[in-house]
Amino acid sequence: MTQLTGQPTTDDDIVHLTVPADGGYLGVLRTATAGLAARLQFALDEIEDLRIAVDEACAMLLAIATRDAELECRFAVTEDALTVEVTVPTVRGATLPSESSFAWKVLTALTTAASARAADGRATISLLTRRASGF
Repeated sequence: MTQLTGQPTTDDDIVHLTVPADGGYLGVLRTATAGLAARLQFALDEIEDLRIAVDEACAMLLAIATRDAELECRFAVTEDALTVEVTVPTVRGATLPSESSFAWKVLTALTTAASARAADGRATISLLTRRASGF
């Protein structure tokens, strides 16, 4: 299996969380993000940036999610990076914000790489954050 990082991972390096697509549950994803980033020994400011990025990505997806949807979050942990992939079923005709939007500028400023795709009634946002060198 190869992730956005281009590095192979094993199933032991993958964490899946599924929560209702409701803003009230985003704290669970933010906490999981912070815990996994801390496990990789990210700096405190890197952890906070990633938490904000995950929150922003989820907010984008919640805006186009179907009623009673579930938000699926997949965390891939490698030696020096964390990839977070958030997916939700979308309403018919839904589109993600443009890459020139403020929301995308936030994602790209807070992460190493961000990408999105929408197909077959589902939208996914992937975020990659590498730990700063100097560890």
